[in-house]
This record gives sequence, C-alpha cells and structure tokens, in this order.
Amino acid sequence: MPDESRVLRIGDWRVDPELDELSREGRTIRVEPRTMQLLLYLAARAGRVVDVPQLLDAVWSNVVVTQGSVYQAVAELRRVLGDDREHPSYIENLPRRGYRLIAPVAPWNAASSAVPSDSTAADSSPMPSAPTPGEVRSVSASPERPAHTGTEAVAAASPLASGRLRRSAVLRGIALAAVIVAGIALVAFWRVHHMPVTGVRVAGKTEVLATPVTFAPPPHSIAVLPFVNMSGDKEQEYFSDGLSEELLNDLSRINELQVAARTSSFSFKGKDADIGTIARKLNVGAVLEGSVRRSGHTVRITAQLNNAVTGFHLWSQTYDRNIGDVLQLQTEIASAVASALKVTLLRDVVAEMRVGGTRNPAAYDAYLRSASAYWQVVSDSDARSVIAGYQEAVRLDPNFALAYAEMSVALNRYVTNAHLQGPAADDVHRQAQASALKAVALAPELAEGHLALAIVQCVKFLDFARANEEFERAMALAPGNVRVLSDYGQFAVEMGHTDAGIAAARRAATLDPLNVVSYGKLSGALWLARRYDEALAAYQDGLSLQPKNPTLLADVGQLIYYALGDFEKMRVVCEGVGEAVKDFQDCLALAYHKLGRQADAETALARFKALDGNAGAVAYAEIYAQWGNTPNALEWLETALQLRDPNLQYLKVDSLLDPLRSEPRFQAVMRELKFPQ
Repeated sequence: MPDESRVLRIGDWRVDPELDELSREGRTIRVEPRTMQLLLYLAARAGRVVDVPQLLDAVWSNVVVTQGSVYQAVAELRRVLGDDREHPSYIENLPRRGYRLIAPVAPWNAASSAVPSDSTAADSSPMPSAPTPGEVRSVSASPERPAHTGTEAVAAASPLASGRLRRSAVLRGIALAAVIVAGIALVAFWRVHHMPVTGVRVAGKTEVLATPVTFAPPPHSIAVLPFVNMSGDKEQEYFSDGLSEELLNDLSRINELQVAARTSSFSFKGKDADIGTIARKLNVGAVLEGSVRRSGHTVRITAQLNNAVTGFHLWSQTYDRNIGDVLQLQTEIASAVASALKVTLLRDVVAEMRVGGTRNPAAYDAYLRSASAYWQVVSDSDARSVIAGYQEAVRLDPNFALAYAEMSVALNRYVTNAHLQGPAADDVHRQAQASALKAVALAPELAEGHLALAIVQCVKFLDFARANEEFERAMALAPGNVRVLSDYGQFAVEMGHTDAGIAAARRAATLDPLNVVSYGKLSGALWLARRYDEALAAYQDGLSLQPKNPTLLADVGQLIYYALGDFEKMRVVCEGVGEAVKDFQDCLALAYHKLGRQADAETALARFKALDGNAGAVAYAEIYAQWGNTPNALEWLETALQLRDPNLQYLKVDSLLDPLRSEPRFQAVMRELKFPQ
C-alpha cells in the first residue's frame, strides 16, 4: 500500500503521484507520468494562473517539445476527470493567459479528518504554491484566505478575548499549516520520484541527496541582457541598448563562449522575468545584467554576472569612465566575464575586440544611436535615418571600420525594404559595396566587414566565388556571431555545401532560440537541401513562437507544403496572411494550379506580374517550370540573368526549377553564373 501521506485529494479524486493513479468511486485510472506531473504542478499552485511556458519549463524541462504537448496533457486530464471545458469543475482555461486548478486541494489524511464546524474547512482551500529551491516564503493574507479583521483580529491579539474565538483561530492556524506542510511534502515527494538523484561529498563520505537536476545548460554559455538606462532621460535608451549589444558582440568573439543572440536576449527587456526563467529559455548557464548612467562626458556602468544554475553572483563591478574610454571599458568587462566563467582565452581576444572601433566619443555616440535604431526600422525614413547616423560616425572618424561595415548592411537592407529597382537600386548597392570594401581595408580582421562584403557581392554582383571567400573569412573570425552563422548557413546550402550550411543554420537557431527569423532561415536552408520533414519541424518550431503572426514564416511554409504535396495546406498558408496576400500571388499561382483551379492560378500570376514587374523574373520562371511551360520559364530565366536578379543565387539547388535542368539554355545560365565547386 502506498504511503497515505503522499496521497492528495483534488475535488472528489484521490491522487497517488507514486503510482501515477487517480481514483474515485471504485474506479482507478492510470495516467502518463508527465500528465501526472502537470496535475501536481497545477495542484501546488491551486487557484493561481499558470501559463504554458511555465508548464513546459516545469514538466518538459529536459525535452524539446512544442506547446501542443501542454494542450494534449490538459485535454487528457479533462477527459479522465470528466471535466467540461465550457463549465469546468477542475481545470479552468483563461485564454491567452494559461490554466488554473479551481478544485479544492488537500492532503488525503487532512481531507478525511474532522474539522470543528465553526472553523474554515482546510480541505476546501487551494493548496499554496510550493517554494522554489532556496526560496524562503512567509505566509500572508491572500484573496482565498483574507487577513483577520474586526472582532477576530482582537481575539487573535488579546489575552482577554473569549476562549471559543481563540480556539477557532488556533484551529484555523493548525489547518492552514497542515496544508502548507503537505504541499511542500508533495513537491518534495514529486522531486524525489521524478527527478535525478545526485550525490555530494561530506566529510569524505558520499551523501545521497534528492535534488532537482532539471537544468543543465552548455558549459561557458551566457546571455547579455539589455543594460538598464539609469540616466533619467528616455532619449538615452539607445546608449544603454547599443552598449549592451556591443558588449554581447565582444563576448561572441570568444570561441570558448556560447553567447545567446541579441534578438533573444533583448526580448526580455521591460519584462518581469527572473534570471532562472531567462536562462532556461535561452539555455545558458550565466546571465550578465547591468545599468548605465550617463551624465555629460562621463558614464557609470554597473555590471553583474549571475550563475543561473545556483543563483549566486559570480562577479560584479562598477566603472566610472569618460565617454571616450567606453570601447576600452567594454573589453575590460568582457575579459572580466571570461575570467569569472573560468574561460581560457586561446588567443589575444582583447586585441580582436578593439579591431575596427573608435576612440572618438561623438563618432561612437552616432554609431550606437544607429545600431540601436536599426532594430526598430519600420519605414523608409527610419532606414534612411539609420544610414545617416552611420554616415555621421564615419565623417567624425574616417577610420571607424565597424561603422562602415554596418552602414553597408543597412544600405543593402534599404534596397530590399524600399523595393528599389533599376538605377536607384544600383546606386545604393554601389554605396554598400564601397562601404564594405572600406571596412575590410581598414580592419582586415573585422568579421562584420567581410560579412558586409559577402552580402553585397552575392545579392548585387552575383559574384558567388568572391562571396564564398568573404563568408568563410567571416566565419573563421567570428564563429559565434549569429548574424554570420545565419547568413552563411543559407548561402552555403545555395552553393551546394549542404552539411556546412545546415550546421551553421542550426547553430544560429540554438544561439537565438526566441527569434522567429532564425527558424525561418533554418527551415529555408533545410528546404533548399530537400530535407522537407526537417524543414517542416523547424518551420513549426518558429511558428510556435508567434502563432498569431503567420505572415512571418509564410514564405518558407508554403514552399515546404508544396514540396510535401500538401497543396491545400499551402493554399491556406498563402491566403491566411491577411492584407499581405498581395505579396503571395506567386504562392497562389502554384497552389491553385495543383488544386486544378487554373483560371485562378492565371489570375494570381497576372496580379503578381503587375505588382513586381521584371523584378519577379526568377519567380515567373519557377511558376512556368512547374506549370510545364518550359519556353516561358527559360525566357524569364534569361531575363533574370540580364537583370542580375539576386534570386539567381538559388539556381543551383532550387527544386522548383528541376524541370529545366536538362535544357541547354538552363545549363548556359548556370555556366554564366560561375557557381563555386
């Protein structure tokens, strides 16, 4: 017989965690262990809303799963308990917030005990939340158990109060304490039976301790949170954000460190998330946080490094410096962090961190302003403002290589976002190339310069051999830089270097786990590699991050469903992007054709041509190739070559163009492009 002290009562159900069993009225039902763990987690927080990420962290902490696992487990519990979703008696669903256990919770023995009629029944109160490891929590008034008021408060405080009232208060206290102790015991029991057991050395002997070993991040892994702006001026936010990002980039130059990417780390800005939660979501063992206070030409920076597993501080320091010394200060902080993490630097990383920088305070300020604004670009005017900031930085310091590199990237992005074509696009691309070449000339060891040059050589000049050299140089200089990994990953697959490309794309997604774009690029690389099932899994992982914004990954999603032959699902993706559907007419042209709706397909293609003109040349070739219209497909492919369409970079591996590969005209285009072997 199981120990009754480990058995719990939830409503009318007897819950035995040891056997993963629920029983009521002579019926015994066994549930899957993780489903039981989910029930226990809700029970320990009865009456409180628990969101899906919390449940994933608690119940599936060592398994890679999607939110669907939570939904399935809750559905199974409701089925077993006979709970009604619309009018629940046990588990309440609060849309967009999470789940709450609303049934009364109590230890089985306490629930069966008699309680004086004038006291509040202990077994009708929700079990309080269990303390987390190391947490000391006091018991205070709550909505479920209000504080004493009026006569009862006097009875609790005064020795002259009547005996009956005092006995009632004492009994309430005993009942409440019993529930709290039982709740803690329940959580402790669950940990003993569901988590690994570890040992420690005490006085030369091994003592076995039941401790939760649920979080084992990679060694020497770290996230840099955006430093808090303490200047009292919101306009200075760019400075604290930009400095945090540059510090993150400095740390990513240390090969021995695994550094979470900016997008994922900065997603916690302004949110009330504890270090442990952040570390688990980013899968890092340490978290660096701090604050920045700027006043005139001086700046005070306070930094603190935390061990996310133990919760202890590893290192902290406050610096007061002149603005012109900020670049040197960044390297000092990065070196101190590496030392605190016991990272052995295999080369002169400090010198590398200073490559391409500036000691001009005004130039650095202009650079940080644009570096921060780059992530908030929405309109063409925003993009031009970012470019202008970088131009100001290099005007103030003509040797500021990093500013030249970032200006090149911003110029390339402007061409794409503003849909520039013809001479206007050519002019901006030439500026981007000149900036990238300047960055490489000034600082040959600056990875960002080589990345910028690789991008412009690829997308504008279709010089894939030169682009390949620059991408590989950037990878060698900054193998932990997510932007380098992500861009190189897809390019490598396009060039036929499949294994290296997918490895880089996977690494980027690992370092940037909360960024939809990382999963989009990974799924795109897998699609190009024709690993469609893996591409679908990466697509769905990305979509789970922002399920209410399907437009973000629709481009790659529709291609994956097309490759898998699920044309109806492809149509749903294309039509489900709302107002953006005008940009998915090529997708609809392919889907409608496969669904036998040729008239609709012709209409979609006509709309696409009206919107994109000659800029859609490669896409038109893909559509006609899939329709079986080889002459039109080849004609548009040759037009794309004349226009130097950047989408020709996909030509070597694009499955949509497979029907053309045996055609001499197609092979002539391939030879002209001179893809690297």
